[in-house]
Amino acid sequence: MMPETEAIRYEKDEQQIVTLTLDMPGRHANVINQAFGAALAAALARLQTETDLAGVIITSAKKTFMAGADLEDVDLFNDAAQVFQGSEALKAGFRQLETLGKPVVAALNGTALGGGFELALACHHRIALDDPGIKIGFPEVTLGLLPGGGGVVRLTRLIGLQNAFPFLMEGKQVKPQEAKAAGLIDDLAADREALLAKARAWIAAHPKPQQPWDQPGYKMPGGNAQSPKVVQMLAIAPAMLRKQTYGNYPAPEAIMRTAVLGSTLDFDTASRLESRAFAAVATSKVARNMITAFWFQLNEINKGARRPALPPTETRKVGVLGAGMMGHGIAYVTAWAGLDVVLKDVSQEKAEEGKQKIAVLAQKRVSRGQMTADQKQALLDRILTTGSAADLQGCDLVIEAVFEDRDLKARVTAEAEAQMAGTAVFASNTSTLPITGLAERSARPEQFIGLHFFSPVERMKLVEIIVGEKTSDETLARAFDYVLKIRKTPIVVNDSRGFYTSRVFGTYVNEGMALLAAGQHPRAIEAAGLQAGMPVGPLAVSDEVSLSLMQHVRQQTMADLATAGQPLPDHPAFKVLDTMLAQSRFGKAHGAGFYEYPTDGQKYLWPGLPQLFPPNGRLSLAEMIERLLFVQVLETVRCYEEGVLRSVADANIGSIFGWGFAPFKGGTLQYINDYGLAQFVDRSRELAARYGNRFTPPGLLLEMVEAKSTGFY
Repeated sequence: MMPETEAIRYEKDEQQIVTLTLDMPGRHANVINQAFGAALAAALARLQTETDLAGVIITSAKKTFMAGADLEDVDLFNDAAQVFQGSEALKAGFRQLETLGKPVVAALNGTALGGGFELALACHHRIALDDPGIKIGFPEVTLGLLPGGGGVVRLTRLIGLQNAFPFLMEGKQVKPQEAKAAGLIDDLAADREALLAKARAWIAAHPKPQQPWDQPGYKMPGGNAQSPKVVQMLAIAPAMLRKQTYGNYPAPEAIMRTAVLGSTLDFDTASRLESRAFAAVATSKVARNMITAFWFQLNEINKGARRPALPPTETRKVGVLGAGMMGHGIAYVTAWAGLDVVLKDVSQEKAEEGKQKIAVLAQKRVSRGQMTADQKQALLDRILTTGSAADLQGCDLVIEAVFEDRDLKARVTAEAEAQMAGTAVFASNTSTLPITGLAERSARPEQFIGLHFFSPVERMKLVEIIVGEKTSDETLARAFDYVLKIRKTPIVVNDSRGFYTSRVFGTYVNEGMALLAAGQHPRAIEAAGLQAGMPVGPLAVSDEVSLSLMQHVRQQTMADLATAGQPLPDHPAFKVLDTMLAQSRFGKAHGAGFYEYPTDGQKYLWPGLPQLFPPNGRLSLAEMIERLLFVQVLETVRCYEEGVLRSVADANIGSIFGWGFAPFKGGTLQYINDYGLAQFVDRSRELAARYGNRFTPPGLLLEMVEAKSTGFY
């Protein structure tokens, strides 16, 4: 047996079957790194010496089978040549395993993702526990990578090009039953004992197996890239992919090229092609940006880096005030997480209308196989609808989700606090109104906090937690724990008008309107937003938000600033907003905004826009893209400079998850790192000289340049 410090335990039983148990010391999950590579090489060398070997089982001692590469190794993707060599070395081990001449079975006792699933694909047979909590697939593309341990080559040869594309290019992950139906695994087992028993039985029944692609006469399922049917599919696939990515994401395109070309090559040549593609993508700026955000910074947030160091809290019952779009969404995700919910509106009937909308959302999950009918009923049973504040008694947390009106929020706050226990927390779902100001109408501002959800609540991952001047650490801890409980990602910010997300998102829509005011074609403006990496163009998203709501927020802001004796802002977008509202174009909900919304067709840009905003020259696409992105990044820096943002991670994850800032750039502050700090400042000055002070670089950036800083980390 190998020493206990090894990443793989080697045990041979009386049936002459060797079990290789993955159990990396000091790690919660098995990962692929140098320690694993050395342990695999040692195990393979020892297997070669076995004279009476019947077969091999590979399983794990941990809850999961195996994750992918050890991304904690910060030097992992610095040098393309080293990445290529590392990929080839790993593949050599996997190839040696599948050509051992003896049956090798992967006994997947837990999740197998990325390199873990690549290891499983290098086995002759794959059996998984029939546990819906297990996930199988390749998430690499979501980090700007492609599978570099043979995943592209083996999966396409196993299930065919077209069937493999969703797993490879979209990062699709599936449960064991779905994986079996898709051909990713071969069998299911009820428990660990059955898992190992089935593995031994398969070994006994298949003494001399070969991988399908190593068998004489092998043909790829569905045909390779030269097959007429596949050629037809591939004729449009690149254009469809480019329509989705706008060329901003190199990994999906590299995967498609590798899979298609590799399908026409022998296994070893295709494998080398994959290694080259992996090395090129892994060392790209996009991969660095996405790994920084979606691995390091997201993990930092979810592990509670911004949570006060206090004991864990347990929220069991949540009150939601308002059963409208936001309120019923909050109630739904709360009940789905297993918490009891009191959904209150002005009447029982209004609250019940909200619950019916929740039932529709739950039924969609049932129809997609993501929830059973019994789970749906249990979820609905956890929601009490009411028009009486007295039913809020016993709630650990109450969240108001009423209209953005200070007096209304003050009334529902007082009504709820009169029923709440002394230890309970009150939260506002406001998207713009400062929490400290709202807390002035609270009887206990220390237990008042902001919980800013995003629409649609059931799909959006982020919750922005806003800490007021008097909010206690205990209140923040409870809010943070609740957000994690409902499977959302919490960022913590300090109080400010618009906080972080609404404040910076507003610069995007305003800049889109500023471009329109300057005479740029509306279609070009929308194209610039999409090409920049935003999910929706600035004019379309303005319609979604509602032009009338934007005007209401603007008027509320102006009134507050006037009361405080502060200077009133001006922006080219204000003229556009006033002009549109004067034309009774209030946004999508009213059927008319920057777009027309016919009942029997797709929306289209309102033909009246060129008359209201006459063309005046044409900016390059690159110029418009930079204006739309720079204005968001600069406002983020101001939030960081003013102390609204507490961390770089919150800035980046908040921007991506909150309003969809270009994921391939890694978030708003990572954008500066990607661009180069000094170059970003120089370009900001150029834009300020042309378009106004909103592009002037903040003092913090100038100080960082002076200090020869390399960026935000």
